[in-house]
Amino acid sequence: MPLKKELFNLPDGVIYLDGNSLGPLPKAAKNRVASMMQDEWGTQLIKGWNSAGWMAQPSRVGDAVGRLIGAPSGTTVMGDTLSVKVFQALAAALKMRPDRKVILSDSGNFPTDLYMAQGLIQMLGSGYELRVVAPEAVADTIDDSIAAVMLTQVDYRTGRMHDMKTLTELAHSGGAVMIWDLAHSAGAVPVDVAGCGCEFAVGCTYKYLNGGPGAPAFIYARQDLADSVEPALAGWLGHDAPFAFDLDYRPAPGIERMRVGTPPVIQLTALEAALEVWEAVDMSEIRAASVALQEAFIHEVEARVPALTLASPRNSAERGSQVSFRFEHGYAAMQALIARGVIGDFRAPDIMRFGFTPLYIDKGDVLAAVDHIETVMRDRLWDDPAFMTRQRVT
Repeated sequence: MPLKKELFNLPDGVIYLDGNSLGPLPKAAKNRVASMMQDEWGTQLIKGWNSAGWMAQPSRVGDAVGRLIGAPSGTTVMGDTLSVKVFQALAAALKMRPDRKVILSDSGNFPTDLYMAQGLIQMLGSGYELRVVAPEAVADTIDDSIAAVMLTQVDYRTGRMHDMKTLTELAHSGGAVMIWDLAHSAGAVPVDVAGCGCEFAVGCTYKYLNGGPGAPAFIYARQDLADSVEPALAGWLGHDAPFAFDLDYRPAPGIERMRVGTPPVIQLTALEAALEVWEAVDMSEIRAASVALQEAFIHEVEARVPALTLASPRNSAERGSQVSFRFEHGYAAMQALIARGVIGDFRAPDIMRFGFTPLYIDKGDVLAAVDHIETVMRDRLWDDPAFMTRQRVT
């Protein structure tokens, strides 16, 4: 797969292995946003909602994201944050199973998903329960008491990857609604939401899709459900006729009903430009290149840096597009690496996390990164008070 490194704004001397947390700036996005601000907002003012197509942007960009997750046109829409989209999907799922009270998730899920479930349960009362089990126990825990199964496909800490199709089939065999969080999947691994049959999928766009910090989230609803889903967040822009200004809510047809607030046009513009990188990209090629980079990284680190212990699954088929190693002083070691220009990140309690995005990372980058890791560990460069003070974002 040919590299597209020249399409990104990557600082000289930096090996960026944190695209699984925040993608780098696509050069086209910088120029497109500047143009939007000057030529659309700056000259068209409020007319831009019509003349520049701002109001249609959430669905238009939603279709571009949908192509990367196997979603048919018209089933994915952008807007709000991932937390909001998790809440929407989960609330809708519970309405679809009014005779059941249990939400099933796992301990590898991203905390915000669990927090949103806890908040929804507190709001609903009436005996609802969030049941959290080990990732390996999900399949055996699904029974006819489960209203919704809510899982993140790729574990944010270790990269462990669930089998979407198998678990969706198990959820459906038990009569449950299936919700997938694709925050660490979209743009990283091949995904087929239509093929697996899940009712809902959600995800963010600032990681592998390079939409920028705070880029809007997406929500997918299965095509046969889109006209019957009952949105818990009945926002103005999810109304059938927002500019009729009716006092009573009437949901828009299809996925448009899952819109809530005013579209973040500047962020959507950056994302729309970033997604152009993917137009001629085959996700199976991305996956093959990512696995090759990860395998080279694991081999080199284990051969040269024995103090680090692999935390990710060894089998690449069970791993997303990241590799994590455990080290007691992982936070300080990562800060030492960042000071040398190798940017990964840290997840408590002891995870050093490295993302592999073959759009702009090649084997030379991988080998150079391992050289730095070996130096940091061999020379105990991490054992410096300057690297041990925790910053707000790790």
